Amino acid sequence: MPSAITPSAAGLRALSHPTRMKLLMLLRLEGPATATQLADRLRLNTGATSYHLRQLAEHGFIVEDPERGDARDRWWKAAHESTRADLDTRTTEEEAETGEAYLHTVALMYTETLMQHAEERRYLPAPWQRASVTSDWHLRLTPDRAYQLVETLVELIEDWQEDEEGVAGTADFVLNLNAFPRPGTVVLEGADA
Repeated sequence: MPSAITPSAAGLRALSHPTRMKLLMLLRLEGPATATQLADRLRLNTGATSYHLRQLAEHGFIVEDPERGDARDRWWKAAHESTRADLDTRTTEEEAETGEAYLHTVALMYTETLMQHAEERRYLPAPWQRASVTSDWHLRLTPDRAYQLVETLVELIEDWQEDEEGVAGTADFVLNLNAFPRPGTVVLEGADA
């Protein structure tokens, strides 16, 4: 499976729907599934789930799994391990709005995951509580140094060796990296200085 997809503006627009992003996330994390299985998992009706799966397939995010199912039962699987949204090259107003809608959906997914963690954190075993953090740091940096910091962190995360399947005590560990100027502290382009 290819490691990443950089979607077109239309693909990014299709992925900006929270249900589609959840479906894609489930297929990436939990493996192939049918529309019925995914509908049950997300508490949706099968018709709506099938529609969203077709939209994801149309834009290359998922594909049918030929090793499973039959004429009645279509199985779907993720076509890529991750999505890379190249928001810096979006130049038209429509592309900018699509990028913003995508970021809103990503933020919603992150928020839902973080809220679920907050609800169950106290029930986690002590080693997992110790390994979990929800912190932020506010640094004064130039754009170049901020970019350098983000690139260094991304490189560290991508190079981090995962534990082998079956090693006692392993679990899926979520790491979100959100890095941006504190809203309201930078003069926006097109604004009166």
